[in-house]
Amino acid sequence: AGSKLREVFDKINNLLSGKPVQTEGQTVSVTQHPQGLEFVCYKLAEKFVRHGEGEVSFHHDSAFPIAVVLSGIWELHPRVGDIFLAHLHKKCPYSVPFYPARKEGTSMEEYQRMLGYEVHDSKVEEQDHFLKRMSGMIRLYAAIIQLRWPYGNKQGAHPHGLSYGWRWLAQMLNLEPLADVTAMLLLDFLEVCGNALMKQYGIQFWKTMFFIQKSYIPRIEAVTSSGQMGCLSRLKNFVQKCLQAEEIPLPKGILTPSFWRT
Repeated sequence: AGSKLREVFDKINNLLSGKPVQTEGQTVSVTQHPQGLEFVCYKLAEKFVRHGEGEVSFHHDSAFPIAVVLSGIWELHPRVGDIFLAHLHKKCPYSVPFYPARKEGTSMEEYQRMLGYEVHDSKVEEQDHFLKRMSGMIRLYAAIIQLRWPYGNKQGAHPHGLSYGWRWLAQMLNLEPLADVTAMLLLDFLEVCGNALMKQYGIQFWKTMFFIQKSYIPRIEAVTSSGQMGCLSRLKNFVQKCLQAEEIPLPKGILTPSFWRT
């Protein structure tokens, strides 16, 4: 509910503003320790990224309530946003976007960590689980860049707005595609903020969609084996439908004005 989200936002904002906050039967304040504020900013940013790789990866709609709270906090407390991006880029290099190259002397285990895989006791996580986590984090990022906290002052620009999404898309299309990963990330990104990018960039956006269909999808196909076609097929269908309809559908779960009255 919208009212519940406001409670969550107010509690986080109060904590970061140095006000005493009640939690689990005790009162806490960042002023209780010289590094209190820095610690809270760090842990809070880390927590938002964990929501992306956990909750959002399983429940796509949850990207929007989480993102709108972070967007508002970022506006009032820029340090949280900076640290959030640092955590996000480390956990999901594709959010930069960046495909790390293996350097000489780097062990396979270390390289897999650089690519975003979780490695425990030399055991690498399953590919499906890895893709799900990356998908959740990209969906959260795509939601953040288009949302603003509705109760902010709206005087300044969005702290990390759609221009960053436009840049991400352009940079992504300048990279050589990877099997599995590239098709999934493009589809996630376009499903979540394609509608917002279409409204903001108009004809330039449609030129980009046409480029994806005619030039970039064939390049993804060239590196994709027959067993990895699922996500690529969904991306092809999505782009084709959007170009035919000349419209990008609103993402599922987007917060409507009526949500804030609940």
